[in-house]
Amino acid sequence: MDSLLNRRSLLRGSLGLAGGLALLRATPAEALARPTAASAASAATASRAEPRPWWELGLLADPVMENQLLHFLAATYSAQADIGEVLDTAHRIDVGDDWSWPTEWVSTADRIRAMGDASLARRHRHSAGHAYLRAANYYRAALIHHPEPGHPSVLETGRKAVDAYDKALALLRIPAVAVRIPYEHTTLPGYFFRSPHARGKAPVLIFQQGRDAWPEESKYVIDAALERGYHCLIVHAPGQGMAIREQHLPFRPDWEKVITPVIDFAVRIAGVDPRRIALLGWSMGGALVPRAAAFERRIKLLIPNPGVLSWGQSMFDQFNAMFPEVMALLDTNPQAFDAAMAQLMDAVFLYRWYMRDSMSKHGARSPSDLMFKLREFTNVPVVDRIRCRTLVMDGTAEAYSGGQAKQLYDALSCPKDYLLFTAEDTGLLHCQEAAQAVANHRMFDWFDEYI
Repeated sequence: MDSLLNRRSLLRGSLGLAGGLALLRATPAEALARPTAASAASAATASRAEPRPWWELGLLADPVMENQLLHFLAATYSAQADIGEVLDTAHRIDVGDDWSWPTEWVSTADRIRAMGDASLARRHRHSAGHAYLRAANYYRAALIHHPEPGHPSVLETGRKAVDAYDKALALLRIPAVAVRIPYEHTTLPGYFFRSPHARGKAPVLIFQQGRDAWPEESKYVIDAALERGYHCLIVHAPGQGMAIREQHLPFRPDWEKVITPVIDFAVRIAGVDPRRIALLGWSMGGALVPRAAAFERRIKLLIPNPGVLSWGQSMFDQFNAMFPEVMALLDTNPQAFDAAMAQLMDAVFLYRWYMRDSMSKHGARSPSDLMFKLREFTNVPVVDRIRCRTLVMDGTAEAYSGGQAKQLYDALSCPKDYLLFTAEDTGLLHCQEAAQAVANHRMFDWFDEYI
């Protein structure tokens, strides 16, 4: 019973670097190596003994895929998915095949894109636009759980996602333009959404995602900003979206070097009030944006969701709980650590996926190199430099960086507020997954008061 309760306490939330770790830690390695009918039957027996909470769907034997499935079901709120299409795709996925997840999502996306093409050929603009909007999201879904980050299909699928999304914006007349934001010796892709309800110079909401999701996926945040008269600028930052897949720009701990160029770009846009800039970071972004705010004084409002004081410490806590013997080798014998991790990766496909994906996004050459890089992601030395008003968001079922939001809030010396979502309001999961209406309601009430 204890192991079952532990698993249930961790099978919560959506996408993020620690998400796979929390789920993997809660599930025996032998069960993750290749989920079988017997393991599914065992899980079904357990669920009859103790009813699953509403967010455990019980549709896929793979816990990480289950977690991600909820994320894409929730996209129906912003018309970026349809329930039948998502569940049909999940029904076709073979969790024992590393390639099944991306293959089936691309198959669905291709089919929906073809529907859009057919409608466009007959000048049905709205039908085509909505089909492209969903197809773009399904292409992005394919890349969430891809077994080979360097495979040519990754870039191809990413470009399909961008193409479908751009067509949707034009056909649905969503007030957005694609932008390229100057960054060091290159540019970062993004979109600027101009609110049709803005009067004079208006606030701008700079929004970024975390380790896995693209900012386009959180259309519900953009829609809510626009209807309130706020402009919105989203960015594929290093380690994210097309910035990592097409430009090979990895995550970096000194996130102010990313956000300062984004703000430089934003304040030059006509209609943007340079004194009312808000910065939001979702998932791993909740660890990155506080770092940027410690150095960037033009930010008026900061919202990390969930707030994270030390991303590196959170990751190490997860790894130490999962692999204490292996982690003991990291500093004394990195080569032995890599060898031990390679054995785990060979035996368990979820470990294999997680390590390959994380190494790719952090520009790491080996598992030990990844761990050394993760150590650098901490806000502890700079948190006292944050001056802007900050809303630290958190959930009682935060599984990926549990406890970090409260640690960040307590460490802040700036004007601050703490917003905790609970089971009662249904926003208890990571980034309020499947509770977008509740998240917007409470977050934008705060935003309206202080912007």
